[in-house]
Formats: sequence, C-alpha cells, structure tokens
Amino acid sequence: MLISLYQMQPLSGDVPGNIGKIARAAMAAAEMGADLLVTPELGISGYAQGAGFASLAEGRDGPIMEALREIAADCGLAICAGFPERDGAHVYNSSVLVRPDGSAEFYRKSHLYGEGERAAFKPGSEPPQVFDLNGIKTGMLICYDVEFPENVRTLALAGAELVLVPTALPQGLISRRVADIVVPARAFENGVFLVYADLCGTENELSYGGRSVILGPDGDELARAGMMETLLVAEVNPAAYDEARAQNPYLTDRRPGLYRL
Repeated sequence: MLISLYQMQPLSGDVPGNIGKIARAAMAAAEMGADLLVTPELGISGYAQGAGFASLAEGRDGPIMEALREIAADCGLAICAGFPERDGAHVYNSSVLVRPDGSAEFYRKSHLYGEGERAAFKPGSEPPQVFDLNGIKTGMLICYDVEFPENVRTLALAGAELVLVPTALPQGLISRRVADIVVPARAFENGVFLVYADLCGTENELSYGGRSVILGPDGDELARAGMMETLLVAEVNPAAYDEARAQNPYLTDRRPGLYRL
C-alpha cells in the first residue's frame, strides 16, 4: 500500500479553506498512486481555536464528513483527518478514516494535553480499535496519545500493523525529542508502521514543529518532513519486515505477570 502524509499549514478557523487544502493534497497524492492520505490533528478547523471549537464542532453526519467522503470518492483513496466532533453537549478532539466507498472509522483523543485542550474537549473513553484498510490491520491515535507506550502496545497486541497519528506538535526542543526519538521508538518496540502527521507554520500565537514522519516497523524513517508544507509518500509492505520482527519479538516475549502498571 502506498501511503501519503500531508504536513499542513492550517487556515485558522476556516473549515471550508482547510477542506479545500486537503482536497488538493488528496488529488496530488492520488496522482502519485497513493491509497491513503493522512493529515494532521484538527487540520479541518485549525488547532489554536480555544473556545471557538464549540462553534466549529460537527457531528459524524455533518458537512465536514460529507465533504471528506466526497473527496475520498473523487480521488479514490482513503483519508485520515482530524476534526472537532460534537456529540450532544460534548466536543471531542477526533480523527476519522474515510474510505472511498464512504465507510468510516472514528477515534476520540483519550489523553488531552494541557489546560487548553482540557477546557475545550471531553476526553475519549474508548480504547483505540483495529480495523482493516486495504488488507492491512490499522489503528488511530492522536498526538499526545502516542507518547503513552500503552496505547501503541494495545493496538499492536490487537494485531495492528499500521498506526496513524494526526498530531499538532508545537515547536521546541522537547517537542523535537518526541518527533525524533519517542515516535520512532514506538514503531520499533511494537513492530508497526507509524504515520505521524504534524501541522506546520504558525496559527495565532502558536508555532508548530513540523518534522512529520513515516516510520517502518524497524524504526527507520521511510520519509521525513522539515518545517514547511510537504506531501510525503512511502510504501507500506508488512511482509518486508518479517525478519526485523523476528529479531525483536517483543510482543511474543512479553511476561505480563511480572509487570506492575
């Protein structure tokens, strides 16, 4: 499967504008033969919205989803995108995977980062799920979620071969350690492909770190972005990494009875 990643400069609060940017990226990715486009955390709305998320949030049957389904169908590829999701009185920081046939998978961020996110969103209460995507077992997390090793391990133990992580990592030294050290370690220690799609540029007073990356199950970089808007592409073939997994059988050599969590 050929995967594309769109490192994106968001248009703050401009949902139609951001959907338009994702549509253009999807068209470019489709022309290169990609089967999947992964875009950043809250890329549909912009991340630095604060109280504005309440008015931007939509349900799973709203215009945002309608637009993403149309793009996926027109371009013939699946799209992973982050959006503010409304469910009754609650707003969630969510991601969706939309297939060309209109079917969709959803995930709500379970580990909210900082007071800003905690003020704007309700944390998701369901563990990440594994689903099929073009014959590859796939799961989703969002940004801070991936920094908790239990999350990726939960997906790996459930059979995930590919983990999609829309993110909005800010600029800074500690953030760079996450993108350059923590995220590759998650791929390596679980033997999974991992797609880490960040925002870039600035939004209001927030600057994003970029450094989006597509990683193999051996932790190697298949494609890495810098600080600017970028469309990355990489091939995902789980069978090509059977030897790497055999050399580091962390999942099968686990001894859960010894661990105190």
